[in-house]
Amino acid sequence: MPRAARAIVCDRHAQAHTVAGVSPAPLAAPGSGRPRGAAPIPATSGPLVEDVARLGVIRASALGDFIQALPALEALRAAYPAAEIVLVGTATHAALVEGRPGPIDRVIPLPVGAVWHAGRALATHGDATRPLPGTPDDIRPASILDSLRAERFDLVVQLHGGGGESNPVASALGARVTAGAQAPGAPRLDRSIPFLHYQSELLRALEIVGLVGAPPVTLDPRFALTDADRSAASEVLAADGPYAVLHPGATDPRRRWSADRFAGLGDALGERGLRVVVTGTGADEASIADDVASAMRHVPVVLVDRLSLPALVGLLAGARLVIANDTGPLHLAAAVGTPTVGVFWIGNLVTGGPAYRTRSRPAISWRTTCPRCGADATETRGCDHPDSFVDDVSLERVLELAADFAPGADAVPERSAELLSS
Repeated sequence: MPRAARAIVCDRHAQAHTVAGVSPAPLAAPGSGRPRGAAPIPATSGPLVEDVARLGVIRASALGDFIQALPALEALRAAYPAAEIVLVGTATHAALVEGRPGPIDRVIPLPVGAVWHAGRALATHGDATRPLPGTPDDIRPASILDSLRAERFDLVVQLHGGGGESNPVASALGARVTAGAQAPGAPRLDRSIPFLHYQSELLRALEIVGLVGAPPVTLDPRFALTDADRSAASEVLAADGPYAVLHPGATDPRRRWSADRFAGLGDALGERGLRVVVTGTGADEASIADDVASAMRHVPVVLVDRLSLPALVGLLAGARLVIANDTGPLHLAAAVGTPTVGVFWIGNLVTGGPAYRTRSRPAISWRTTCPRCGADATETRGCDHPDSFVDDVSLERVLELAADFAPGADAVPERSAELLSS
C-alpha cells in the first residue's frame, strides 16, 4: 500500500479516497447545475493522519507571514496534541519562539531564501547536489535537505507559497503525507489546494491544515507576551507615560506612506500627550526615521536598530497605539493585543489584512496602477518602479482612524493642517 494511503483514516467511503485524501465528486443530481463527468471539486478538509510523532511545517518567510500562520499552527496543535511540531523557518523565528508559550515546539532555522534555492535545484535537476547559479554561499541545498530528512517527519505541511519551489522541498523530506498549496505548474503534494494569489494568507493556511484534519480554533493571530519581553523593552524605553509607536519603513518601497505624513501624524499624537517612538531596522529605515524625526516639532524617541526581538515584542505590547505600513511589526503588534492602524494597498489588504476590526483599522489605498507609468498592478507586479502605491491615503484619514484608539488624535496640529491642504 502506498505510504500516503496508509495514513488515511478508514470509513465506509475509504474505497473512494485517493492518496491525496480527496473523494471523487458524485454524479450530479438532476437540477444541481453541475454536469455529469465534471472535474471533482477540490476537498477543503481531510482526515487526520494517523500516528504522527513529528510534524514539520515549512514557513521560512518574513515576520508578518509567520504571524499570519499562527491560527493554522494553533489548529495543528489542537488536532495533533501529542506530536512535536517543528517549524522549518529562519533565525528570526527561532529567536521569537525560544522560551515562549505557543503551538511550536522547535524551530529549525534556515538561511533566508534557503527553501527557494533548494527547491529550484530540485525542480531543475531532480536533486540538490548541484546548486543553481546565484545560490548564496551560505545556502548548501543538499546539506540542508539531508538535515531535514534526518528529522524523520511523519507529516509535512507546506505553508510557504504556491509550491513552485517549496513543494519539491516538502516532497523530498520523506514524510508519509505532505500537504500544501499548488499554483499552476507547481508539483502536487499528497493533499493540495489550488493557490490563487488573491486569498487571505491566514485563511489559505487554515485551508491547508484543514486537509490534514485540523479545523480552525481561532481566526485571530495571538502571540504570547513574556516577562523577558517586558524587561527587554524597559531597558531601551523608560517608563515615562503612554506612548505610540510609528513604523514608517517597509521592505517594499511601494508599501511606504511618506515620511512627512508620518511626521504630521507624530505631531498630532504628541499634542495628545503621547510620546512618539519610531522603529525600524537597517540603513534604509534609519534614513526614513531620520526624515520623520527631523520634520516633527515634537521630538520622538528613535529606536532604529536598538531593539532585540524580545524588546520589540515588549515595546509593541506596551504601546497605546501602533501605526505602521503593512509590515511585520504591524502584524506582531496586533498579535500581542495592541490597537493598530495599518496603511494598506488594497491588494495587500486582501491577502494580509486583519480579520477583525476590534483592535485593528486599515487605512486603504484603492490605487490599482503605478503612479509613474500607469501599469496595472492588480494581476501582476505591472512594472519595477518603486513609487509608493499608498501615498494617496490622506493624513486626515489615518488621524480619524487613530482617534478610535487615542481619543482626540484626530485633532489636527498646525503643521499637519498644512499637509492636509497641500
